[in-house]
Amino acid sequence: MSDLRRLGNGVMWRFRTGGSWRDMPERYGPWSTAYGRFHLWARSGGFQMLMEAVIAEAAARGQVDLDLVSVDSQGPAPASELGRSRGGLTGKAHLSADRCSPLLSFVLPPVKSPTAPLHRRRGTHQDPRPVRPVAHGDDLYRDRNVVERCINKTKEWRGLVIRYDKTPPGYLAGLHLRGAVVPLRSLR
Repeated sequence: MSDLRRLGNGVMWRFRTGGSWRDMPERYGPWSTAYGRFHLWARSGGFQMLMEAVIAEAAARGQVDLDLVSVDSQGPAPASELGRSRGGLTGKAHLSADRCSPLLSFVLPPVKSPTAPLHRRRGTHQDPRPVRPVAHGDDLYRDRNVVERCINKTKEWRGLVIRYDKTPPGYLAGLHLRGAVVPLRSLR
């Protein structure tokens, strides 16, 4: 196995298990080399380019359906990108997905102003009028949870759920790596 592949597998092991770099098994090479290579690839945008290349290959094979693109957000962001909320420090990572390709993009939005109010009284922003269901076709209704399934696929890697990477570039690189790995099974 080539050194680059070993180091890449080591980086994936780190995100999949949530283990620390120093606990990385020796079969992936020296942890310090994997750590350094990961941050080099993250800074250069290598993981984003990998994800975009996998999506482009899926599109070339007709496996991307942009008729329905869903956008959602998931849990707290890394420590340096945290804003205040009622529950403490938090932030979000936004993702988009379509019906066929599991993941299309990830974005870490800017942090809200620290002067934003921390608490809101319950019921102050609720509209007393009943909410009417939106009219839509059966296909759209069936695909309403596309992005939720993508979030669940992303959360299979413990290092992304717990967010051990505290810097936005490292966390975003992990998200892009996961976004590249998920559709690879369908491209075989």
